[in-house]
Formats: sequence, C-alpha cells, structure tokens
Amino acid sequence: MNKAELIAVVSEKVGASKKETEDIVNTLLDEVEAALIKGEEVKISGFGGFVKKERKAREGSNPTTHEKITIAASKTVAFKPSKALKEKL
Repeated sequence: MNKAELIAVVSEKVGASKKETEDIVNTLLDEVEAALIKGEEVKISGFGGFVKKERKAREGSNPTTHEKITIAASKTVAFKPSKALKEKL
C-alpha cells in the first residue's frame, strides 16, 4: 500500500474528503519526522514504535574487486512492532 492508497482507504472509512484526509496524513507524517529528527522515539500503542538509530562506520568490501572499503557512519530509522501487531502477523 502506498500513500495515495492509504489516503483513499482512510478517506472512505471515515467519510471525509480525500483532501482533508491527505492533510491529516501529511500532518501525522510530518510530526513523526520532526520527533525522530529531535531524537525522540515515536510509540503508537498497539502498532509499534519508530526510533532513530546511528550506525557506526565499518569496513566492507567492493563485491566486484573485493577491495576493502570503509562504509561511513550513517543515521537511519528503525521500526519495532508491538506485541499485539506481531501476534496478528
């Protein structure tokens, strides 16, 4: 499911216009993004949580030449599903 499909499904289920639903979904995503940028964890009860993670620099190899390379440190987002969601899957 992509963002447009999500907006369409939510719009239909709650009886709101697609424009109103799109504004709500965009606001939700903006707030999750802002919290993660601040380093805060975002927990949604019964669904799961999003957390900002930092990866350390590490050594890897070029798959073509097998030459050793250094992979730079980076930041990413991790999602941990709730126990309730895991049980449903």
